[in-house]
Amino acid sequence: MFITPPEPKTSRKTAEMYRNAEETYGYLPNMYRAFGHRPEVMESWSALLVSLRGNIEPRRYELITLAAARELRSSYCMLAHATVLAREGATEDELVGIISNAENAPLDEQERAIMIFASKVVHDATSITQADIDALKTHALTDAEIFDIVAAAAARCFFSKTLDALGTQPDPAYVEKLGPQLAKKLALGRPVEQPTEAALP
Repeated sequence: MFITPPEPKTSRKTAEMYRNAEETYGYLPNMYRAFGHRPEVMESWSALLVSLRGNIEPRRYELITLAAARELRSSYCMLAHATVLAREGATEDELVGIISNAENAPLDEQERAIMIFASKVVHDATSITQADIDALKTHALTDAEIFDIVAAAAARCFFSKTLDALGTQPDPAYVEKLGPQLAKKLALGRPVEQPTEAALP
């Protein structure tokens, strides 16, 4: 990481954020270290995620996030959310197919359309036309669901770019769960470091 994460004693909020993250994950994820200087921003991000995910089924949310992370070349978010899909049963071939070939990804037609649209939101939102929205509606998506896709993809821009600009490495736990070879294929941006024993701040 390009900046030095603060120690827990820096502030009560930082200590509390670190402690809660460790209790949830069993270790302190690097994304929390990155936000250690401004724990209130992570708190606001977490609240936004709750509101976004409350309206999107889990698998759809993960696919939208992967599409956005792929467009952003965010290794951290690619590995984090691929790990979630792998935990839910996605195979290595499926994960590689999902991120390498949007048009022929091993998904149903609605899921492919959602990922292609989410990528377009991230790449150039001004290029989206009424035709893009109408195309999504042919896949039985409502106006509210289309809003959810746009919001989730746009929100990912904030988080991924923050982590990448700070040089945040994907957690070794992601590499361990996915395997070094798959992790390397999914790391489209910053190279993934081999798992090492990291000292907690």
